[in-house]
Amino acid sequence: MKPCPICKKPAVEASKPFCSERCRDVDLNRWLSGSYAIPARDGEEEDEDGDGLNLPAGDRRDR
Repeated sequence: MKPCPICKKPAVEASKPFCSERCRDVDLNRWLSGSYAIPARDGEEEDEDGDGLNLPAGDRRDR
């Protein structure tokens, strides 16, 4: 099993992939506070709706 991504201790099954609930909460806080971000690729354009969802016409549903 891989080590905890927060503190590098061995992960435990109950909190997988973390070693404890504390490390799980630290990770959640980082996501919620914006510390983690998924980078956008240069050149990506929004679709004509301006919602950023480039779905084929057949996959669009009323939102």
